[in-house]
Amino acid sequence: MAERTVWVCPECNRTFGRRGQGHTCEPGLSIDEYFATAHERERPIFDAVAGHLESLGEVVIEPVSIGIMFKNGPRFAELRTMKKWVALTFMHPMKLESDRFSRKVISPPSPNAKWYHVINVTEASEVDDEVLDWLTAAYFAAED
Repeated sequence: MAERTVWVCPECNRTFGRRGQGHTCEPGLSIDEYFATAHERERPIFDAVAGHLESLGEVVIEPVSIGIMFKNGPRFAELRTMKKWVALTFMHPMKLESDRFSRKVISPPSPNAKWYHVINVTEASEVDDEVLDWLTAAYFAAED
């Protein structure tokens, strides 16, 4: 992986892919702190996603109160807990077509940006080969 420039916010000590990047300034949590109050379905989903991404190379896993961010320089994926599922969001270099997407695929704001995709996951088995392929592409596209 190419060396990435990262910026650490002096207020919350979180890392970002761009200097001075806008964010909600709050300290991150440890994995244990995040899952201490999580629904039981969340940890196996996290383990499936994080295990795959960590097998690809360096990835920053950042739990915050609203979810878990995955970064390879910039954020390229996240898990957010909803009432009945976990929303898995990822930025992909291409617009994908699938009935699995729970929201309209959002186009990139600029020519070099990525397409924003969201699927709802209720159990770890839904993080299958298709989803892992999408996450692999998102991981490597974050390096560009």
